[in-house]
Amino acid sequence: MASSTDGGDAVGTISHSLTPSQVRKALLALSVGGFAIGTGEFVIMGLLPDAAADLAISIPDAGHLISIYALGVVIGAPLLAVLGARWPRRRLLIALMLFFGLGNLVSSVAPGVLSMMTARFVTGLPHGTYFGVAALVAAGLVPREKRTQAVAMVLMGLTVATLIGVPAAAAIGQMLSWRVAFALVGAIGALTAFLVWRWVPFIPASRTASPLRELGALRRKQVLLTLGIGAIGSGGVFSIFSYVKPTMTELAGLPESVIPVILALFGVGMITGNLAGSRFADKALERTIFIVLVWGGCLMAAYWVTAAHPVFGPLNILLVGTMMALAAALQTRLMEVAGDAQTMAAALNHSAFNAANALGPWLGGLAIKAGYGWSSTGLVGAALAAAGLAVHLWSLADRRKRGR
Repeated sequence: MASSTDGGDAVGTISHSLTPSQVRKALLALSVGGFAIGTGEFVIMGLLPDAAADLAISIPDAGHLISIYALGVVIGAPLLAVLGARWPRRRLLIALMLFFGLGNLVSSVAPGVLSMMTARFVTGLPHGTYFGVAALVAAGLVPREKRTQAVAMVLMGLTVATLIGVPAAAAIGQMLSWRVAFALVGAIGALTAFLVWRWVPFIPASRTASPLRELGALRRKQVLLTLGIGAIGSGGVFSIFSYVKPTMTELAGLPESVIPVILALFGVGMITGNLAGSRFADKALERTIFIVLVWGGCLMAAYWVTAAHPVFGPLNILLVGTMMALAAALQTRLMEVAGDAQTMAAALNHSAFNAANALGPWLGGLAIKAGYGWSSTGLVGAALAAAGLAVHLWSLADRRKRGR
């Protein structure tokens, strides 16, 4: 397979040298990695009561398994982006997926709370860097005007995971053991490493790449503001989704057997938002981000009312999933504002979303413990979407002030 002769840092540097079939295979390989990570990240949300019972802790306390994984992503993304700055991108992707797969296998056999928390933290470390590097590689496989759609194809694995992988793994976890679900994710991680080796073109490390250059992303105000939009604005999705099982069973009165269907509905919403949002973002990036935040805030405010209804509650969850449109749009925005620190900025995008994955469940848990009920996660989500919108408006004002 043809490769570029430079570092592949500029978007579109290798698209001219690949056939359409090669591009599709490369995007598929990268997407399988997204499927593995998405399944591994979200499956615990559907198995929280099972994990809590096995580990002898409460359900809100078991929610810390979600937060500790997210913390691993937040820390691992910048750390591994710096350490891997001079690695060829295909080699880095393979190493990251092998590390992720091993972490899930360890999670499947962790005997107690402390070891499980440690395993989840370690497993989260390669998450952000994989998605960041994969997004850069994908954007380089296609013309510039289609780069958000290429990034969305990588994220498609994540969205398909919520539709197929998470419900299937949750069902397997309920039938056999929640630990079996993590072992399955480890196997998919190993498969991804093979597919990336086989189908993703070799892109040599940039001759000018260095840890110091990548750290320069942290000095760019627009990079930090873009990360703030994701870290805050998407937190409500995780606030709602983290407690979806007890909310639907205890508040809406639905049987536990329906939960995989509700998880699948959320996946349908994510796929729809990812595909539609990427097309709009390639045409009007800032407007798309603004609309998604307003749309999401309204949906999550409505959840406070609909969560107790056995029909409108699941439908609302499906619609909340469409906020996935934010991910590819913010990834593209980072490509615009990151300058020559592309790898760090791209990886930090997923640190931001997993900061949201830590913030949302934590605030949602506080609201539930304070006695506001399971539906209060919707109010938490609406407040976070409004705050994310404020950060977006701040970033736009700053760009206008600088004449950009």
